[in-house]
Amino acid sequence: MSHMRHDGRWADAHIHLDMYEEHEREPLLRRAFGEGGVAAVVAVSMHLRSCETNRRLARLYPGRVHPAYGFHPEQPLPLEAELDALVAWIAARAAEGEAFAVGEVGLPYYARTEAEAAGRRFDEAPYAALLERFVRLAAELDRPIVLHAVYEDAAKACELLERYGVRRAHFHWFKGPEATVRRMIASGYAVSVTPDVLYEAEIRELVRIYPLGLLMTETDGPWPFEGPFAGRRTAPEMVRRVAEEIAAIKSLPVPETENRLLANALAFYGLS
Repeated sequence: MSHMRHDGRWADAHIHLDMYEEHEREPLLRRAFGEGGVAAVVAVSMHLRSCETNRRLARLYPGRVHPAYGFHPEQPLPLEAELDALVAWIAARAAEGEAFAVGEVGLPYYARTEAEAAGRRFDEAPYAALLERFVRLAAELDRPIVLHAVYEDAAKACELLERYGVRRAHFHWFKGPEATVRRMIASGYAVSVTPDVLYEAEIRELVRIYPLGLLMTETDGPWPFEGPFAGRRTAPEMVRRVAEEIAAIKSLPVPETENRLLANALAFYGLS
C-alpha cells in the first residue's frame, strides 16, 4: 500500500483519533486520505492507553498518521508509577527508531480557571513539574513537542522551552496576550488554527499577526465546532475551510496559502 505519497493538499496537525468510537476511526481516515484530500494527520495522545491506540493507527497508515505521545494536562495527574511507565514506553519507541512527537502536554488552564471560579484552591505546581518532565524528554529525544498552553499559561511553557533549548514547539489552538504572541514568533514556535477561525474574533486576530510560515491547520477532533460546522461530526477534511479562511484573512491566494500550510506541517513533523 503506497501510503507514503502526500497527494493531499491539507494537514490536520492535531486530532484525537483515539477519542472517536473505534468503529469510526478507519472510515474517518480512509475518507480523509481519499476524497477528503488530506495528506497527513497528527494523532495526539491523552495517556498511555491512547498512545498505544495512536501507535496502532500510525502503523496502519505510515507517513499519513503521525503519532504524538504524552499526557494531556486537563485530567487528574498520573500516579508516579503511571508516569514512569509512560516515559519509559516513549523512550522505548525512540530507541526503536520510531517517528513520533511528544504530546499532547501542557498546563491545565481550563481545569485551573474552573476550580478558581468555584472558589476551590488549585495547585498548579505538580502540573508544571509534569510539563517540565515532558519538555526535558523532548529535548533529550530531540523530538517536536505539542503544547496545550493558552493565555497566561503560554508564557510559563515558553520559559520551560527556553530552559531546555526546545526549538520545535507547536502550540495547538493557541490564544494568548500579544506580548506572548510576539515572544513565540521571535522563538519560531508554530501555532495551529481550528475551524473556529471562521467565527472567533480573537483567532482571526492571531492569524492576522502570526507569520504564515509558522502556521498550521488542525481540527482537534472530535471536538465539535459552531458556525457553518454546527451539528457536524468533526473530521480532518474540515481543515480545508481553515486554510481558505487563513488565505482570506491574510489577503493571499488560496493555492499558495494551502501549499505553505501543508509544507509547514510536513516539515515540522518530519513528514516531507
